[in-house]
Amino acid sequence: MKNIAALQTAVTGTLPDIEPTPAELDAIDIEMPLILARVELLDAQIITLDRTPNELDARRVRRARRNVLRARRALTNQSAALGTSGVGA
Repeated sequence: MKNIAALQTAVTGTLPDIEPTPAELDAIDIEMPLILARVELLDAQIITLDRTPNELDARRVRRARRNVLRARRALTNQSAALGTSGVGA
């Protein structure tokens, strides 16, 4: 019987350093308001999946969409002020 553990190293090798760099962490911090707004929108949309949306659900989704747009606008304006590229979709 072959030893699988001996073959495992040959297949996978050593893993690269997968920790985020300080620059990546800074980018995440800058985009965090947009990330949280998108999560809020997703939560509002998930709530409406298993039932017929009522007026409160519709308001929650509209408010979450406005928050996403507000966060994207703020991030885009911040990027433009810094002279960097804009925000992805």
